[in-house]
Amino acid sequence: MSESAPSPAPAVVAVLLAGGVGARAGYDQPKQLALLGGKPVLRWSLDAFAAHGGLSGGVLVGNDDVMAAVGMLPEGWISAAPGDERQQSVANALAALAGFPDDAAVLVHDAARPGVNAAVIDRLLAALADGAEAAIPTLPVPDTLVAQADGVAGDVVDRGALARVQTPQAFRLGTLRRAHAAADGAAATDDAQLVRRIGVPVAAVAGDARLHKLTYADDMAILSGLLETGRMMQNAVGMGYDVHRLVADKPLWIGGIEIAHSHGLEGHSDADVALHALTDAILGALGDGDIGDHFPPSDPQWRGAASHRFLSFAATRVAARGGRIAHVDLTIIAEAPKIGPHRQAIRERIADILAVSPLRVSVKATTTERLGFTGRREGIAAQAVATLSLPDDRA
Repeated sequence: MSESAPSPAPAVVAVLLAGGVGARAGYDQPKQLALLGGKPVLRWSLDAFAAHGGLSGGVLVGNDDVMAAVGMLPEGWISAAPGDERQQSVANALAALAGFPDDAAVLVHDAARPGVNAAVIDRLLAALADGAEAAIPTLPVPDTLVAQADGVAGDVVDRGALARVQTPQAFRLGTLRRAHAAADGAAATDDAQLVRRIGVPVAAVAGDARLHKLTYADDMAILSGLLETGRMMQNAVGMGYDVHRLVADKPLWIGGIEIAHSHGLEGHSDADVALHALTDAILGALGDGDIGDHFPPSDPQWRGAASHRFLSFAATRVAARGGRIAHVDLTIIAEAPKIGPHRQAIRERIADILAVSPLRVSVKATTTERLGFTGRREGIAAQAVATLSLPDDRA
């Protein structure tokens, strides 16, 4: 008798809470939008989750300003509106995950802790795989603790029985749903408290000092030291080049936007020659093959695919390496249509896809003075250069 196929592993999704105001940090904007290492604080966590191969997607909880700062969400991610309190924000995210079964795993994380990493995620998921319904990362308390009242230190508190609780916190989705339903408005500072109230044990796994929380302005210096200091970085440069034939009666996509024209570009995907060249430039700087290696034209799932998915994938690969995109420079070579009127829109769209400032994106256009295939209006070409800042593997 043949063996039955193993059951597929339950889905894993993340909830990233970025709806708070963060008044104690003293910034003129929400603390999750403050820049750390050249990118918004919340982007550190979003990139870490998107780069983890075990997650299928997630929910980013934030207002319109947060969504505008983040730009395009990673593949498989959706957004939800924040509530007045953290608990309501989580409830809104759970509503957005209504299509997921109760046995799915969910990681609930505060965007104010930008140091989330794959090791902590793996420990939490391993606890769930071992049978726990809930798991949290904790750290021992290193300092002497005392009771204090009216500015006077009192008796020492036994720190051996205490631990510092961090996020992300992992739950079976059904367990978290039940906990929130049973809370009936009762306040809690984290979701593990709600789960314990319905009698479910919460497993503790080793946390990480890099999960320090941004609460006060001084915490930014601490986080900078934990996440940036000591990282030896090196510049890496990659080049990309692509060509597609112009054909009649097809939409023309260049640089992630549709441009009105009599002809479009022929290709297996939407044939966006500019985004293809940029994707290859970034993959080249990573030493990670080319667009055809990751999205082969022989695979029918990519037929007609939007090319922004390819570029977003390349950006995620940079984040997975612990790097950042320092600059991209794109040149579009076409006799027609005129690219000039669309340059700024293309620039902003590329910045949105890559989740970088438009100041890090250069878009230029030129013709070949009616020479060659582009001069004869038979096709459009694009070349791109990407400069990345990557951890030095030799360090």
